[in-house]
Amino acid sequence: MTQRATTLIFIVLTFASIVHAHDTWVQTNASVVRTRDSVFVDLMLGNHGNEHRDFKLAGKIDLENCTLEILAPDGERYDMKDRLVDTGYTPSEGFWQGRFATAKPGLYTVAHTRDTLRRNARSIKSGKTYFVASEQLDRVSESNPGFEKPLGHALEIVPTSNPVTPMGPGQSIAVQVLYEDKPLAGARISFIPRGATLSGEFDKNYERMTGEDGRASYQPKEGNHVLVVAHHTEPDRKGEGYDRTNYSATLTVLVPAICPCCD
Repeated sequence: MTQRATTLIFIVLTFASIVHAHDTWVQTNASVVRTRDSVFVDLMLGNHGNEHRDFKLAGKIDLENCTLEILAPDGERYDMKDRLVDTGYTPSEGFWQGRFATAKPGLYTVAHTRDTLRRNARSIKSGKTYFVASEQLDRVSESNPGFEKPLGHALEIVPTSNPVTPMGPGQSIAVQVLYEDKPLAGARISFIPRGATLSGEFDKNYERMTGEDGRASYQPKEGNHVLVVAHHTEPDRKGEGYDRTNYSATLTVLVPAICPCCD
């Protein structure tokens, strides 16, 4: 086999391992609930790294290599892993789901990380979503701070506008992509509504490239779950058992049909 053929095979295998990497995300059944009511948190595994870039599931993750917690408005942290139940009949079906009861009004953050080795590559992932607990559902406060605080994930999508209040059709989902706590410029970021399948290598309807400040935005047209996805690869970041490091970050925004705090 010639050196050129060997190089081409290496490139193809490397590209395949990157584009078929499974991404994880977290989502909730509601974006606003009454204080002391429960929220159901789902931990999902999907194949968003491929050219389809959609909401389709691709199995269920191993909980041993991940974290899942909720950050309350007062800074209290709650580990969700021991509350999770398996919704599938087999290890490769379904997803994990846990119930969390709110105690105080304000913005709650659901945070997830995963660090694994696969095909000689280290895969570091993060996922986030948010929900608000309110004393009254017919008068939800627009002021629910805390979404803008980075959590220190290796690759992280940080909202620059509140993803819960206000939120609805016509309200922009504005974010900043951080890599090792610094803005990541020139990154492709996908805004994927549930049910949509992105087309081509770059779908201008649903994808953006971050600027020098790592920022991008998307304006949803209807109520739906929107999955925000970013990837980054460090081909020279090696270690024991791996010869490169792949990063992915997700943010799930539940866009209501009617803004919960708008007149």
